[in-house]
Parts: sequence; structure tokens; C-alpha cells
Amino acid sequence: MNDINSSFGKGSVTRLGSAGGALVETFSSGILTLDLALGGGLPKGRVVEIYGPESSGKTTLALHAIAEVQKLGGNAMLVDAEHAFDPAYSKALGVDVENLIVCQPDNGEMALETADRMCRSGAVDLICVDSVSALTPRAEIEGEIGMQQMGLQARLMSQALRKMSGNASKAGCTLIFLNQIRYKIGVYYGNPEVTSGGIALKFFASVRLEIRSAGKIKSSKGDEDIGLRARVRVQKSKVSRPYKQAEFEIMFGEGVSKLGCILDCAEIMEVVVKKGSWYSYEDQRLGQGREKALQHLRENPALQDEIEKKVRLLMLDGEVHRSTPLMSSSSSSASHREEEEEDSLDDFQ
Repeated sequence: MNDINSSFGKGSVTRLGSAGGALVETFSSGILTLDLALGGGLPKGRVVEIYGPESSGKTTLALHAIAEVQKLGGNAMLVDAEHAFDPAYSKALGVDVENLIVCQPDNGEMALETADRMCRSGAVDLICVDSVSALTPRAEIEGEIGMQQMGLQARLMSQALRKMSGNASKAGCTLIFLNQIRYKIGVYYGNPEVTSGGIALKFFASVRLEIRSAGKIKSSKGDEDIGLRARVRVQKSKVSRPYKQAEFEIMFGEGVSKLGCILDCAEIMEVVVKKGSWYSYEDQRLGQGREKALQHLRENPALQDEIEKKVRLLMLDGEVHRSTPLMSSSSSSASHREEEEEDSLDDFQ
């Protein structure tokens, strides 16, 4: 060990016990039900992939994570490769847009190199790339539309992640990549869905989250859509148990319903008890039906904070014993199919 450390520098190899603890630090995603499914939150210094169909809530989820990092006093960066950043919506979700670092790159190389440099600088705690599908290689931009550019984006992502994953770990900077879904041609059996950018991100990501819409939320009159019910599945996790699921409400123009997440988690962890249609907390009734219970908590912020603190304490202490899933098994099997481990060469294109 001494010879190796003298050759490559102090700390190149060390005993794990003397390195300080082996637990991976986490921070809140800003969505309590998702934190529960993740075993505490998003991991620091790791690569995270969030993927799903269009308008499923990928960007909203990432913006909530950015807002949480800023609330903790950290700095966040958004690599807006899609050139679709909405400051007003971000502000409504709690993002400090004045202090948010934003990069709108001209090509994929610029996007990833900028992100890597910011990561190595130690100036940011979270970098979000929106999205992998929009990371267009320079050669493709300079070429003509219709020209075959085989595997350029996959090669770009593979080269970048080999550098960025290690740099992120050293700097304690979390890298979030948003990704879109594509469909393989000629697949008649199995899942035809595949994420863009090759398969490198699947391997380098410590956490992969699949997000989908589980239905629209109607107004009280039922005449218009005011939000959607999002469903997230932890498809991969190197830091907690995978394949857990979470649901939460995304209200249009407002973001994720924090109150709804608190009530859902409190019910799962038996902090709030539901008997029949009645919700109760300790010796007091919150209301008959979900909406009445939410209204009661909305009118009593002190009670809301008390319940949230109890939920978070249970999460930290590891005393969570889920007796019921966050969604029914029937809807789970219908909406989420196990992704194939082996990918064809088409994945590199």
C-alpha cells in the first residue's frame, strides 16, 4: 500500500475503515413519496437518470431537486440543451432563478465539457442535463440533414461519462440526466422502448428513475384538466432497494403537491391511520375522504409540519415498514414492464 501511495499519491489505496464511513449521503428530491421509495433521497456525487415519455414530469422532478439543493445553501446548474427553460415555472416550483447557473449549449460536446468543468471546480452541488436526446454532436450539426451519422451521440455519452462519473464522486456533485424514450423498429416480443444516447448511461447511473403519467387530475367541476398523477419506478439503484414505486400529484403551473405527498407517506408509514374513509392522526380526525383530510392539513400548517417531521424522522431512523405499496400491483404490472438487460446494436445509434 505504501509503495502504491508513494507512486500515485496519498490516499490512492486505503482501508475502508480508516476512510471514514461507507454510507452514501443523500439529499431530498423535494418529493416526499419519492424520497421514501429511494430510501432517503437522491445520492450525492452519483449519476442519476430520469427518463419517460413526453409530458410525464421529468423536468418538474428535476426542478424540485434543484430547489431543494438551493434551500440547503448549495449551488445548482441546468444544462438546457433543449433551449426550453421556463424561468416563471421554475420560480413557482421554488427554484431561485436569480442564482441558478444556466448553460444553453450549441452542441453536445460543449454541453458535457461545460458540465464536467463545473463539476471539477467544486462550485456546484447539482448539475442537471435536459436532455440527453438534445445533446447533438458537433459533426451532426455541421453535416447536412439526412446524412447518416452512426453512433455519434452514443460515443459522445460514453466518453463523457467515463470522465464525469469519477469527477462527480470526488467533488460530491450529483449529475442528473433527463432522457427521452424511443422505440426499436421490428420488435414484436418484449419491450420495444429504449432510451436515447446508447447504453453507457444505463451502466454509469447509480439510480435510474422511470416516470410516467398515471392519469389526469380534473377540476372540482370536472370540466378541465388541472394536473396529472405521476408514477415513478426505481428501475435501478446501487444505493438502496430497487423496483420500489412512488406516486405524486403534479398540478399544472404549481408543481408537485407537497401536502398530498405528506399525507400519502404518513398513511404508508402509519403516522396517519385511515379507517374506512376517515383519516385520523393520533386522537384527532383529519376528515372524511382524502380531499377533506388535505383541506384540514392545509388550514393547520403547524399540524402539517408536525406530521412531516415524524415521517422524515422515521425515514432517517430506518423504521419504515411498508405494509402496502404506493400503488396497486395490478396497475404496476400493467404500466411497468421489466426492461431488457440485453440490447441490440440499434441502441448505439
